[in-house]
Amino acid sequence: MSTAAVEKQGFGATLWDYLTTVDHKKIGILYLLGGGFFFLLGGLEAMLIRLQLMLPDNELIGAQFYNEIMTMHGTTMIFLAAMPLIFAFMNAIVPLQIGARDVAFPFVNALGFWLFLFGGLLLNLSWFMGGAPDGGWTAYAPFSIWSPTHGFDFYAIGLQITGFGTLMGGINFIVTIVNMRAPGMTYMRMPLFTWTALIASVLILFAFPALTVGLFLMTFDRLFGANFFVPEMGGNEIIWEHLFWIFGHPEVYILVLPAFGIFSEVITTFSKKRLFGYSAMVFATVLIAFFGFMVWAHHMFTVGMGPIANSIFAIATMAIAVPTGIKIFNWLFTMWGGNIRLTTPMLWAAGFIPTFTIGGMTGVMVAVAAADLQYHDTYFVVAHFHYVIVGGVVFGLIAATHYWWPTMFGKILNEKLGKWTFWLFFIGFHLTFFIQHFLGLMGMPRRYWKFLPGQELEVGNFISTIGALLMAVGTIILLYNIVKTTVSGEKSDPDPWDGRTLEWSLPNPTPHYNFKQLPLVRGLDPLWVEKTQGNGKMIPAEPVNDIHMPNNSFLPFMMSLGLFIAGLGFIFRTDSTMGYVGIVAGLVIFFGSMIIRSVKDDLGYHIHKEDLEEEGAGAE
Repeated sequence: MSTAAVEKQGFGATLWDYLTTVDHKKIGILYLLGGGFFFLLGGLEAMLIRLQLMLPDNELIGAQFYNEIMTMHGTTMIFLAAMPLIFAFMNAIVPLQIGARDVAFPFVNALGFWLFLFGGLLLNLSWFMGGAPDGGWTAYAPFSIWSPTHGFDFYAIGLQITGFGTLMGGINFIVTIVNMRAPGMTYMRMPLFTWTALIASVLILFAFPALTVGLFLMTFDRLFGANFFVPEMGGNEIIWEHLFWIFGHPEVYILVLPAFGIFSEVITTFSKKRLFGYSAMVFATVLIAFFGFMVWAHHMFTVGMGPIANSIFAIATMAIAVPTGIKIFNWLFTMWGGNIRLTTPMLWAAGFIPTFTIGGMTGVMVAVAAADLQYHDTYFVVAHFHYVIVGGVVFGLIAATHYWWPTMFGKILNEKLGKWTFWLFFIGFHLTFFIQHFLGLMGMPRRYWKFLPGQELEVGNFISTIGALLMAVGTIILLYNIVKTTVSGEKSDPDPWDGRTLEWSLPNPTPHYNFKQLPLVRGLDPLWVEKTQGNGKMIPAEPVNDIHMPNNSFLPFMMSLGLFIAGLGFIFRTDSTMGYVGIVAGLVIFFGSMIIRSVKDDLGYHIHKEDLEEEGAGAE
């Protein structure tokens, strides 16, 4: 990939290159690094939770710290790990799969990454500046409004900044996929990963504004004394629940739909078959997104919405099982009769199917409003949620890491270590969470700091913690694999898996302009079409010509830094006059950078066709 420069650069030049890059492939790597860091941080928080609950009446960590750890684990994993890691692969792969030279708005793409990173750093600064948020990742009002520390101030402003970045990224991918597909790449020839990236981006477009509004209201309640969520002052705390879950439930599908796309790519490649029921898979994706957006209130069955509202949301929730079942059967039929290779990515895909099916079945159970009154706030819900998010999204992300590592870094992750990672993580996962269904049915409440001896919860919790330790060992082996491959791995073939889609047609490292000539797409799985017709490589759709590329820019970094400083200022403005200094300084940096961007002509540059011709012709 272009990120592996042909001529080696010094550390300073490489750092500056990444700080200013607008290349979608490098931004994908930045998302991978940022999201990977927060994934490890969220995993460490999860281990502390499980170690605290390993034994009855345990005093390993205090109650207040437990509340903070629990809140930050959920917030970090959803907003700062899973979401950016999905964006990592969308950035690295989608433009290549559709035959584009970049995303539609490279500058905005870079801005989206830096906003995510600075928002995440601001949120985690709360650990060192007075205490992290402590009321659960859902931040239910009015507790989140009354919480006396600055924790929920960091939550509201940090997530707001991160959310801006995600919204920008979603809009960018919609425009990119709609407008920048290569000649012949019709909608019904797009790879499933690109389809799911498009639908997830549409969900982002509609879901994130609800979170934005909610966080603005929370910010005004906490920092400026408004009372949107305070009942004594005429507010209504249920408004927060609606706003949060109008965002929160589609967020599950924003995360899991691209994971479905990843599994579709992996299963097709390693079964050496065209995806069974491609059209049905596309329409199932759209249906899941539609229903997923319409069922937010099933998180609120216990609020007291009434039997009619509960029934409508229950039926709509159960309906999601139909298109999801279509996908499960189509993946199985794709493997049926295929020439299956059990590589590491394929193992993750095979492990995902029964795991996610269990998550779906328990989802139907909690969709029954009457039964949910019993399950609610027990460990049954914790188990269901993790079977969906870890069994769907995390499995998909690790599969994608192994599958697309050669495209992103030019090397193959060690297969033996990859299989060790899979088996330890897979067994550990089921040990951890399967038994939590039964802990929930036995009445173990979620969010509690400790349980007492004699409640018959000892064995289940002990096994659950052992499983979590196995998952941690699997993750450490994955890290070791990445370091080992980076240091001593051999350069891989550009198409090591005998792939079917356009990203495998590119040389290794991929030029920063991606395609010398845009490819002509002549069917679904376009590279496979050319392979079966004996061409071996893509047919160009245009003559060699000058290529226009954007310039690097430091302004996205500066704009995000400005909002970070201003956010700190707003949080501490009542504690110190330095808070006001921070507000002014941050806003000056932010708006100053915007003005520079607006008035400065930045027309990019051209790569001349004479230079391209020297490298040889072909759709590369």
